[in-house]
Amino acid sequence: MLEGKAMVEDTDMPAKMQAQAMAAASRALDRFDVLDCRSIAAHIKKEFDTIHGPGWQCVVGSSFGCYFTHSKGSFIYFRLESLRFLIFKGAAA
Repeated sequence: MLEGKAMVEDTDMPAKMQAQAMAAASRALDRFDVLDCRSIAAHIKKEFDTIHGPGWQCVVGSSFGCYFTHSKGSFIYFRLESLRFLIFKGAAA
């Protein structure tokens, strides 16, 4: 496990949820090759959908940009190893 080695860039998540996000990323990196960003993101999304209900999105990569709308208290952007992780729950319409 790589917990504790993540660097949070920006977030509005509660501390407990932040820890869950970084732990999920660490577990995904233990399970999948670091180049398999699609599987890593899918694993994290599935975990968050199970724990916190459906509607979560996850983007994983070494370089990306995006604009999105999220539900308050559901956003985190952090680095772990050579990858960046963006996890958020989409805003209700």
